[in-house]
Amino acid sequence: QVQLVESGGGSVQSGGSLRLSCAASEYTVSSRSMGWFRQAPGNEREGVAAINRDGRTTYADSVKGRFTISRDNSKNTLYLQMNSLKPEDTAMYYCAARGRNRGLLIFPTLAPGLYNYWGQGTQVTVSS
Repeated sequence: QVQLVESGGGSVQSGGSLRLSCAASEYTVSSRSMGWFRQAPGNEREGVAAINRDGRTTYADSVKGRFTISRDNSKNTLYLQMNSLKPEDTAMYYCAARGRNRGLLIFPTLAPGLYNYWGQGTQVTVSS
């Protein structure tokens, strides 16, 4: 059974940093596309950052230059480094992975529907 477990969320002040981690089991993080998504109360889930099997990345415009997605294959873990955090970054953050039996994506995508496995989420709260 594939499991994705997020950690690293918390409460920070505006301008602060956090690093989210997503530990995968029964799934190899380098095998398929993975991404980070977030959802604030009353809002739809939105893509934040994604990384393809070949290492290509993509980011939402709202986080470009502030967030960095990466993975450590030796630890089988996905990361999201978040710098210069703003109050509007406050949300539950989810890690997601494309199914092992799904085709490879040519480009990394922020479309939630193309991901098949989801973690439980970790809360990020940024105060002004």
